[in-house]
Amino acid sequence: MLLALRDATVRFGGRAVLDAVDLEVAEHEIVCVLGPSGSGKSTLLRAVAGLQPLNSGRVMLDGRDQAGLPAHRRGIGLMFQDHQLFPQRDVGGNVAFGLRMHGEPKRRQAERVRELLDLVGLPGAGRRAVAALSGGEQQRVALARALAPSPRLLMLDEPLGQLDRSLRERLVVELKQLFRRLGTTVLAVTHDQGEAFALADRVVVMRDGRIAQSGTPLEVWQRPADAFVARFLGFENVVEATVGTEAADTPWGKVPVPEDAPQGTRTLLVRPAGVRLVPADVGLRCTVAARTFRGTHVTVHLQPPDAPRLEAACVLRDAPETGDEVGVEFDAAEIVVLG
Repeated sequence: MLLALRDATVRFGGRAVLDAVDLEVAEHEIVCVLGPSGSGKSTLLRAVAGLQPLNSGRVMLDGRDQAGLPAHRRGIGLMFQDHQLFPQRDVGGNVAFGLRMHGEPKRRQAERVRELLDLVGLPGAGRRAVAALSGGEQQRVALARALAPSPRLLMLDEPLGQLDRSLRERLVVELKQLFRRLGTTVLAVTHDQGEAFALADRVVVMRDGRIAQSGTPLEVWQRPADAFVARFLGFENVVEATVGTEAADTPWGKVPVPEDAPQGTRTLLVRPAGVRLVPADVGLRCTVAARTFRGTHVTVHLQPPDAPRLEAACVLRDAPETGDEVGVEFDAAEIVVLG
């Protein structure tokens, strides 16, 4: 195991912002830590980097306790949201910075800079001024600088947060391909689940300084651990229910559940794809309160009488208009009993 946190705890003013966290990252693995602001994800990154001391617990790299070891001696590459490039240095000077700090000969520095600029898609850009670069180009330079000393572990703090969505979606694919090619071990922090799911081998969701769930992107998406994780991922159809052998009693009436669903008082997630629209005289009668165009589909917000709103996902041609009356039926295959 390349990285291991054992009971890692950081307190600010008596409050645990990192609360006895255990986390492992294997060599060549890409792990993305997700969570809302204040969940502890950036503190976790800073603790691993040696920029934030632990109050208790340990950070282990290659089995060695990093207590007291400063950031520059941990063999870790860091890339921040604002890139933190040196404006007085050109692109080549920025990329070579870590190599100079490690005492690499100038010829080797020049070779490595050329190699990395080719790798990140900026061939021949070594003499360009940082101020003349676009946001996406600055992101690539910051990545090349972080990779230059061949770190054992690369850590990314909201690496694509300042870029527009189309550029972010393109670069996240390029990043994953690049890390695969290099065999880089990555620990990244982001609040954007789309970015995390596209990049990661494993997703870690944090809440109030603790790990709420850890798993592959598919595992976390298909089976959120609890209502917090489900809502953080953007699911709105989450209610308390009494689950029986074939159906659950919910504020929306009887809702079918999978055969192996645990019974009793539970939290139920109904995915938008599991809310099927039918004629208004069939199923649960609802009024279309709003609709949101999502590009690939339309999210329809449905208001049943005396019950929480429901979200349904519809193809554009089938989406009802605001104010329409529709009926709702539920698909058991898209229903998850949480917890």
